[in-house]
Amino acid sequence: MSYHWFLPTSGDGRQVGAATVAAGAAAHERAATVDYLARIARAAEESGFDAVLTPVGSGCPDPWIVCAAVAQHARRIRLLVAVRAGFALPTLVAQQADAFQRISDGRLALNVVTGGDPAEQRGYGDFLDHDARYGRTAEFLEVLRLAWRGTPFDHHGRHYRIERGGLAAAPEPVPPLYFGGASPAAEAVAARHADVYLMWGEPPAAVAARVERIRRLAAEQGRRIRTGLRLHVIARERAADAWAEAERLLAGMSPDRIAAAQARFARMDSVGQARMAALNGGTPDGLTIAPNLWAGVGLVREGAGTALVGDYAEVAARLDEYAALGVDEFVLSGWPHLEEAERVGRHVLPLTATGLPGGLRATVG
Repeated sequence: MSYHWFLPTSGDGRQVGAATVAAGAAAHERAATVDYLARIARAAEESGFDAVLTPVGSGCPDPWIVCAAVAQHARRIRLLVAVRAGFALPTLVAQQADAFQRISDGRLALNVVTGGDPAEQRGYGDFLDHDARYGRTAEFLEVLRLAWRGTPFDHHGRHYRIERGGLAAAPEPVPPLYFGGASPAAEAVAARHADVYLMWGEPPAAVAARVERIRRLAAEQGRRIRTGLRLHVIARERAADAWAEAERLLAGMSPDRIAAAQARFARMDSVGQARMAALNGGTPDGLTIAPNLWAGVGLVREGAGTALVGDYAEVAARLDEYAALGVDEFVLSGWPHLEEAERVGRHVLPLTATGLPGGLRATVG
């Protein structure tokens, strides 16, 4: 079992806000300086987390640059860098990944993002529709893998044409590929190319069905695939205090912010975002959708819209429940990200069935 944390590269604070776009962001109390992000990375490292995930989008700085800087301030933790497929040639991304491995002592993992907001995509100059974007992502990943073999190759596809391309030597190690998406087109890409298939937090029965489906699809390709779950965490010593914190976060979401965010989500063609929106219904009522699973985050935040809420033992038990359903990795977060990394690492993860986070077990031996 592996546990990861989140780097809020657009800023941090005590309120829920957008993570990848400027519109709808909560007021940030702490600027996302390299020093502050490095403090989060070190806190996550010392708390036993294996990696930190960065977002990608028009409202946050380039993940390559930020993570390259942060990597110099932590010793062990991996950097799970988000890359928007199709915005750079896969041969160039292969070279960037190789350079990152060299300067970070091999601590890179890649989260390949296709994109689910057509308006944001067009702002970058990308006018492909939903399924065409995933078709391009599949070819992007195929070429990326070829480039990482360390031998010259040719490729003639719909989106890319390469003659005698590739790196002189394979990266050491070859970065694992994380990939998410809830549509059939996304699942087909994951089954064929991803090492870890990422999902946003849904009730256990829904997650179990998705785990079973992606493993079956991967098996049909002759592959095995790991699964990961992206969740926020609101954990306190007493459950009442955790739910009070959830209510405080909800009180910081004005009706105008909720309405603007929900309107943006409605225009997206992301199936995963539609699933998140369906969990909260766009209203601050009935947000507890499964034991200890709260959908309030998704009222104003794109992407992962649910949080585990409860006392330390309750949250650990819910993580174990998802693990028993086949989830292999968790990407967690909370506000503010510095203090919550320490809290979750100190009080929640040691209570899970694994007892110690994956990164810490290696040092304990």
